[in-house]
Amino acid sequence: MFLDDRKRRILQAIIDDYIDTAEPIGSRSIARKHELGLSSATIRNEMADLEEMGYLEQPHTSAGRIPSDKGYRFYVDQLMKMTELSTEEIISIRNAMEVRINELSQLIRQASMIMSKITRYTSLAVPPQLKKSTLKAVQVVPIEPDKVLVIVVINAGVVRNNMVKIPKEVSPDYLINVSNVLNEKLSGHTLEQLNLPFIIKEVESSVGACSELLGPILNSVVECIKQVDNAEVITDGATNIFNYPEFRDLIKAREFLNVLDEKDIICKLLANNYDKKGINILIGNEHGLEEIKECTLITTTYSMGDIVVGSIGIIGPTRMEYSKVISSMNYIRKKINQEINKLIDEKFE
Repeated sequence: MFLDDRKRRILQAIIDDYIDTAEPIGSRSIARKHELGLSSATIRNEMADLEEMGYLEQPHTSAGRIPSDKGYRFYVDQLMKMTELSTEEIISIRNAMEVRINELSQLIRQASMIMSKITRYTSLAVPPQLKKSTLKAVQVVPIEPDKVLVIVVINAGVVRNNMVKIPKEVSPDYLINVSNVLNEKLSGHTLEQLNLPFIIKEVESSVGACSELLGPILNSVVECIKQVDNAEVITDGATNIFNYPEFRDLIKAREFLNVLDEKDIICKLLANNYDKKGINILIGNEHGLEEIKECTLITTTYSMGDIVVGSIGIIGPTRMEYSKVISSMNYIRKKINQEINKLIDEKFE
């Protein structure tokens, strides 16, 4: 149903005040605090209409109203006024993210930490889903007569290596040949494109290697790739939830913390916006998790070029400072993408 200007202004005032106070908002409070040019009785009637339309709810213990998920959704989509980060907040973000970082996962940890600090909510991040990243190089480096170091480099600035034991009679020239064939077969492919069993057979055929030598080396390459693609979940500020009255109920707080411990759930939540641009906001029941139905999840993605490789987010009560979170996330996403480009340039210049 269409909301006229009067209802829109009242709804915005109620949500702004509720975000600030966490207390149900009454008509007298709105009339006194906001210059709407309306009497308390008129505001009360409009609030009753907004409740009937599903934008407000009335707690049993209060004569005031609080926003519903539908009310927050309308607020975010049509009423919210965006705020700018302060100079101090911008400097804080820059200082945290422009430190010397040698790997992309370190950058995402820094971003998660500063995002939680700036917003005062809980931050979530999954480091790059590197199935979409390109395998840059594979090297087999002699270390001792019977040992080699297998090095796998991904274009996201990620390096993995394993030490492998080999027969002593293997010559350095032969190992160079193995490295060349591995690079020919593997370089330039994304991890999700690699058909490892097929590639292993091709490499065996090309170098004429015995399984005693080539087997351990190829197994080590596979293990390095698995290490790269083993997603972890980063959380910062989990206990921030206790700062909000909605979660002083220990059962609610415990359920919230239990969800944060579920790696698969968090990965799925953060992956939901991989095909979306900008900021994705899921309010209350919109994310489908009963345990955190009183929470909002705001996420965004970061990229290498045009390829989305990861996602970060903020989770907190539906009574969230949406404008502050969105402004912070937009700026942090911009900095992540800038730092990713710098990191890749430094790795391969």
